Amino acid sequence: MTASNISDKNQKQGQPAHSPATDTHLNAAAAVAADNSQNADQDGDQVSGAENDQEDLYEKKIYIIDGGQQPLRIDKWMQARIEYATRSKIQKGIDAGFLTVNGKPVKSNYKVRPGDEVVWLHYTNPEYSEIKPEPLNLDIVYEDDAVMVINKAPNMVVHPGVGNYTGTLLNGVAYHLLQQNPEINDESLPRFGLVHRIDKNTTGLIVLAKTAAAASHLARQFFEHTVTRKYVAVVWGDLKEEEGTVNAHIARHERMRKMFTTYPEGDKGKHAITHYKALQRLNYVSVVECILETGRTHQIRVHMKSIGHTLFNDHEYGGDRILKGTIYTKYKQFVDNCFEICPRCALHAKTLGFVHPVTGERLFFDSPLPADMTGLIDKWTRYIQHRPLEES
Repeated sequence: MTASNISDKNQKQGQPAHSPATDTHLNAAAAVAADNSQNADQDGDQVSGAENDQEDLYEKKIYIIDGGQQPLRIDKWMQARIEYATRSKIQKGIDAGFLTVNGKPVKSNYKVRPGDEVVWLHYTNPEYSEIKPEPLNLDIVYEDDAVMVINKAPNMVVHPGVGNYTGTLLNGVAYHLLQQNPEINDESLPRFGLVHRIDKNTTGLIVLAKTAAAASHLARQFFEHTVTRKYVAVVWGDLKEEEGTVNAHIARHERMRKMFTTYPEGDKGKHAITHYKALQRLNYVSVVECILETGRTHQIRVHMKSIGHTLFNDHEYGGDRILKGTIYTKYKQFVDNCFEICPRCALHAKTLGFVHPVTGERLFFDSPLPADMTGLIDKWTRYIQHRPLEES
């Protein structure tokens, strides 16, 4: 099997249908969620929240209304708990479906009662104040009035942040939407249209919401783990089993704060599950399919490292050195050439499936492996065809 053979042939492709439509309330509704993620609970109500250590960018914050609470409009009650949020923004968030009471959507004039369970979908990513539209080469796989699916290139950050204010995916999306509709103003740009993200050096499919209602609908799918996400990776070593599951909490490394690590025992970190399957065995490396149940930052990279199969050329987790193979100089030269062919972590978000937030149709999108990964796999395939397995 060569790199070109690795595909999901039975996936249903969405048909592109470009549209200039966007929702002027998207920023306001999601900005309320962003404010909420930074604000502590008040007045004694019980609340549970989450840290910003994940790729799925929305999480649920759950409030149980205190027993002494007098009837009060839900928009006023939420305003007291979200710093800097106006009632207008909160009402737009409620209208878009970011809030439920006792499992059901409500209107802004609903009055909270003791024992009510209020669930608010909040945005977990730090807010970025400005998105500068830039003409970038975006591979738009699908687009309609509600969503966009983009096949992200390597070495592209998804959203602006410290040290990456330009050249991000959202900079390109902003420019793309302005070309469709020059009347769009800054407040209308989908800076909060992300519901998940992938790493800078990971390639592959990512979905963006173009309306607040679509963001709410997609966020719930990610939170409830009903989105299909399949990745292809090249890892060091030969997997012992054909397939398996890693079920281990993930949290930031205690000393190296840019890295994450697993905690198989106890409650430290966040619950994370990755299913994996061997697609191709190449003696010293393997091509694997990884299916995410959860969406934690660096999840595949951390989980595969935890079972002894660090991703090939993963600079942060030690995959950029020889972890399997021989001690011979020619082998080292061969691996160095492989690092040059794929100068990044060998990980691609290949398949994405979700329910369309408007039509209710389940869509599947499949993307080909990028040239650097196909070149890497083909080179290893040719190598093992001519050389026996020799462990150092």
